[in-house]
Amino acid sequence: MPVLPEMPRREALIGGEWVATCETLPVEAPARGEAITRIARGQAEEVDAAVRAAGDAMAGRLGEWSRWSARRRGEWLLAFAATIEADHARLAALECADTGKPLTQARGDISACARYFRFYGGAADKLHGETIPFETDFAVMTWREPHGVCAQIIPWNYPAQIFGRCVAAALAAGNTVVLKPAEEACLSVLRLAELATQAGLPAGVLNVVPGLGREAGAALAAHAGIDHLSFTGSPETGTRVNQAAAANHVPVTLELGGKSPQLVFADADLEAALAAVVRGIIQNAGQTCSAGSRLLVEDACYDAVVARLSERFAALRCDAGERDADCGPLINARQREMLESRLAAARDDGIRVAAAGQLADGAPAGGHFVAPQLLVDIPEGHEVIREELFGPVLAVQRFADEDAAVRLANATDFGLCAGVWTRDGGRQLRLAKRIRSGQVFVNNYGAAGGVELPFGGVGRSGHGREKGFEGLRSYTRLKTLAIRHG
Repeated sequence: MPVLPEMPRREALIGGEWVATCETLPVEAPARGEAITRIARGQAEEVDAAVRAAGDAMAGRLGEWSRWSARRRGEWLLAFAATIEADHARLAALECADTGKPLTQARGDISACARYFRFYGGAADKLHGETIPFETDFAVMTWREPHGVCAQIIPWNYPAQIFGRCVAAALAAGNTVVLKPAEEACLSVLRLAELATQAGLPAGVLNVVPGLGREAGAALAAHAGIDHLSFTGSPETGTRVNQAAAANHVPVTLELGGKSPQLVFADADLEAALAAVVRGIIQNAGQTCSAGSRLLVEDACYDAVVARLSERFAALRCDAGERDADCGPLINARQREMLESRLAAARDDGIRVAAAGQLADGAPAGGHFVAPQLLVDIPEGHEVIREELFGPVLAVQRFADEDAAVRLANATDFGLCAGVWTRDGGRQLRLAKRIRSGQVFVNNYGAAGGVELPFGGVGRSGHGREKGFEGLRSYTRLKTLAIRHG
């Protein structure tokens, strides 16, 4: 068993105080299937207290947050980015142990979290309204105001990154936050909350209530005291969250699943394309909403691409995160069993596994490992190309021309990301316009996760945008002022 980092506070953070709950929940290390600590099991009572604390901080009764200028908020966010970097090693170790992802990926996630705070720290005082030309005896302007209390329900696959994405933007715009992290993995989030209180964030501005989704998450989504809600997770849970918030007319940003295609044409730089294709599906063991889980290949290069990908997949190894292999475990037994069942059904349907990775020598027993797999000979409409499997599984199909490629790319209810690999400039633009997706990457995939780039989907992938200035604007409401001056 590896040496674990010092664990963070595990209670709920409410109004600047760490509050113990009546019950607790175990936290499992997915690489070994063993509990490593326990966290609070927040209920509606703790959620209500957190929302009231956030409301008090917003109104200025509990703290001075409402009187902080945009410049001062930005300065705090920039300083907090430096605080995250100073605690980088401990945060990365927590993320690695808690999620099971390889240590290199965990380190990258902590750096990305710091980048969010740095980006939104610089953006906080640059959130401008407009003046609008109107009648000659009017002066009309708009300005952006914070929503107020922002509820944030974040997932287990990228807890630190999504903490940065949501919390930094909300605070930059002047909101307060009640955050419900995932019960499966939230140790880095609790440590970040510790650091925020130590860094002088006023009491009640950031509140964190761990717990089960059906208890703490449901209570937060339905709470009448919230003014905005962001949710990242499955489409099914997103629907329930959206419905709960709608009862109180709360605006909602949903980042849900994906079944993202990468389209490879014969004129592409195949070496660059295949390296990105592999990275796009094994990152975090494929447990990524934006994973490139479908590969569409032009007939002229299909056999060569499958052969070269088979070599790459056969060389992949799964291991515990701290051993920094290609791929870590799935988050828990339920995810592993569900994926294994779907893969077995695919094989029964005649879908062939062209290549698969292996468990590394010495990998811990009891871990929730599923080796990366390359699936071929897939009929149109099959589940493995329509539904999100959330594992390191790449489904490959072939196409004859651009029209066929677009038809296959759009043959799913999801629309989060897409990759296009071709040197033909006209084709790049034609496909980018025709593919139904919130992001299209040409001759790259993911743009290295740029925090500046608006991110979100269409269809079952959700609505609204996070990241960049679009994400910052989503944490504000627009007010129009019309002054008649005679």
